[in-house]
Amino acid sequence: MASSSSSSSAAAATHPAPAAAAAPATAAVPPAPAAPGILIGDRLYSEVSLTIDHSLIPEERLSPTPSMQDGLDLQCETDLRILGCELIQAAGILLRLPQVGAGPGAFPGLNGIKNHFLNGGGASFQIVAMACINLASKIEEAPRRIRDVINVFHHLRQLRAKRTPSPLILDQNYINTKNQVIKAERRVLKELGFCVHVKHPHKIIVMYLQVLECERNQTLVQTAWNYMNDSLRTNVFVRFQPETIACACIYLAARALQIPLPTRPHWFLLFGTTEEEIQEICLTTLKLYTRKKPNYEFLDKEVEKRKMALQEAKLKAKGLNPDGTPALSTLGGFSPASK
Repeated sequence: MASSSSSSSAAAATHPAPAAAAAPATAAVPPAPAAPGILIGDRLYSEVSLTIDHSLIPEERLSPTPSMQDGLDLQCETDLRILGCELIQAAGILLRLPQVGAGPGAFPGLNGIKNHFLNGGGASFQIVAMACINLASKIEEAPRRIRDVINVFHHLRQLRAKRTPSPLILDQNYINTKNQVIKAERRVLKELGFCVHVKHPHKIIVMYLQVLECERNQTLVQTAWNYMNDSLRTNVFVRFQPETIACACIYLAARALQIPLPTRPHWFLLFGTTEEEIQEICLTTLKLYTRKKPNYEFLDKEVEKRKMALQEAKLKAKGLNPDGTPALSTLGGFSPASK
């Protein structure tokens, strides 16, 4: 009996009896994926991604611009941008900077901080232009001294006023200007999000003309290059990809010189560009040639007027007079002199 009992218990241990009512197996529910980034308040902050595509401004943000919101009309803002880009290009020639550095390197900074001289530190657009070309020279590995940049802009100012050129005096005004340029350069970097990658469309023009087997036509190459330099004064570089702008410049040059290019299919389709984008860039560039030359003195007065209005509005919001003294409230009939 003992052996039979032990054998039966061993068999039971070896072959356990199935459970009478096994509970149904439940699959583990995977946790919900966490939201990318960190939620601070009502804003979600994710990782930092610096690419050239992020420098393009969508259509809904083109108007109204920060400068227009501060009271500057579109005409003055456009003239300021054109004049600032002309200063940068002229200074780049005098500083012997390569065109690919003086133009595309400095232009995005000037477009990205159009409202800097209104609500950012009180710097004039000329100071901002100095900061842009100084930063661009560093990016293109052709740095220039701030002293040289200031001297060049001082020379351009004298030529614009039709005065006899005279050397810049190294006095306190020079030191103040130098400090303003350094401060404006930091603001430029901040406005750009420290993303200073530039894709030069000048090189793309030559490459595309090689594909079209037109690179030996020096007149076509130079004309397309000229349209590219002129388009730097517009806002197309913050609206379209460099490849699209290069196609538009080739399109304009070929039309101006009456040089036929493939149309079945259209040659620009090979480079991922649409005809609508090319026409928009061409119209924006051609409008430059119908505008009057910007008046420096008038624009300077308009900017100063808006800066004064903004400053008075800020002081009024703080309960201060334009001279900085506390404003007296007449609502309660209280006067400090009564005490």
